[in-house]
Parts: sequence; C-alpha cells; structure tokens
Amino acid sequence: MKTRAVLSVLGQDRVGIVAAVSTALAENGVNIEDIRQTILSGIFSMTMLVTVDEDAHAFEEVQSALAEVAERIGMQITLQREDVFRFMHRV
Repeated sequence: MKTRAVLSVLGQDRVGIVAAVSTALAENGVNIEDIRQTILSGIFSMTMLVTVDEDAHAFEEVQSALAEVAERIGMQITLQREDVFRFMHRV
C-alpha cells in the first residue's frame, strides 16, 4: 500500500540536514514527490510531499527512523499522513 505523507523539518541551519533526512527516507523505501526548503535568519525549514511504501516499511517504522535522525541532528521532524495533515489544516 502506498501512502502519501507530509514531512516537515525545522531547526537551526547546519550542514547535512537534507542528506540525513533523504538517506533515512531512501533506506525506508520512501519516495520524495516534492520538496521545498528555505532558511530564514539561520532557521532551516523544509517541507516534503512523500510516498511511503507500507508494503516495504510500516508508516510507524518510518516515523521511528526519522525520530532517530531528528535526535541525531538536533532538528524537529514530523511525518503525517497527507489525509490527516489536510484534515488538521482545513479552513
């Protein structure tokens, strides 16, 4: 089963953020569909639309891998199913 999700990364800018996150995604069979990033006064912000192949890795397994990356690089990383994200942010 393929699940679309929204991934957000926020924290102090430093070298290797995109590499760490994208490596974890690749290792867990997650495809990056779209990506946007910006740096505002030293604060790094990135949002990705991704597809999680839950036949290969459970959604919670991917969240856990990203939590480990977040801890290691000192960033806030959140992965939400797209339908949940849209429901939470509807007007």
